[in-house]
Amino acid sequence: MTQAAEAGIEPGAVHPPSRRDRLRAATMEEIIATARRLLVASGPEAVTLRAIAREMGMTAPGLYRYFDSREELVRHICASIFTELGTDIRRAIEAAAAPAEAADPMAAKLTVKMVAACREFRRWALNHQAEFGLLFGVPLPGLDDGRYDIADECALAFAGTFFALFLELWNAVPFPVPEAAGIDPGLRDQLQRYRDALGSDLPLGAVLTFLRCWTVLYGGVAMEVFGHMRFALEDPAPMFELTLGELAGLVGLRYPLL
Repeated sequence: MTQAAEAGIEPGAVHPPSRRDRLRAATMEEIIATARRLLVASGPEAVTLRAIAREMGMTAPGLYRYFDSREELVRHICASIFTELGTDIRRAIEAAAAPAEAADPMAAKLTVKMVAACREFRRWALNHQAEFGLLFGVPLPGLDDGRYDIADECALAFAGTFFALFLELWNAVPFPVPEAAGIDPGLRDQLQRYRDALGSDLPLGAVLTFLRCWTVLYGGVAMEVFGHMRFALEDPAPMFELTLGELAGLVGLRYPLL
C-alpha cells in the first residue's frame, strides 16, 4: 500500500494548497500591490526591490525568494493589471442592455455591448493612467525581450475579451470586409500569420477589420490619456462619441442608436 493510500488520499485527487503555499501566494500579491502603489505614486523608475522591501518591512534580498528580478516582478504587475482590466470590460459587456423599443433588437444588443466595452476601456484608462502607460506605452527596458510568460498570457486574455466580442458581431450579423486579394501582399502575409496565431478561420479581411478597430480605439484613448488632445480640446468626451460611431461603422452597426 502506498503512503497516499495509507493516508486515505484518492489517486489523482486535487489537493488544496498548503498553508505554506497560501502564505507565499499572499506575500506575492502584497509585493505586487505594493509595487503598483509605487508605480502610481512615483512612476516606473520608483518600482525597485529596495523601495518595495522598505514599504513592506522586508529586506531587498528577501524579495528574491518570490521574484528572481525586478523585471520578473514588473511582468507580474503587468499580468495583474491586464487581468483587472479584462475583468472590468467583461463585466461592462455583461451589464449592457439594449433599449426594449429598438427596431432591430439584435443590432441594438450588439451595439450597446461594443459601446460598453469601449467606454469601459476609456474609463479605466483615464482612472489608471500610470497603469495604462505601463501596459500600452513604451516598453520598459528588459521587458520586451521576446519571452512568453504570465504577462503575455494575461495580455492575450485581455485581447481575447475584445476578440470574442468581435466574433460575436461577425457570427450574428456578418458585415462587409475587404477581399483578401485586394489587401497589400505584405500586409496580407502578416495578417495570415496573426490569424494563425489566433487559431481562427476568419477571412483575412475580417482580421484586418479587427485590427483597424483596435487601432482606432487605442489611438483615441491613448491620445487622451497622454494629454495629446489638450492643444484643441478641454473635454474630449464628445470626440470619443464620434470615435464610437466610427467603430460601429467598421463592424456594420450604427451608433448612436436610432
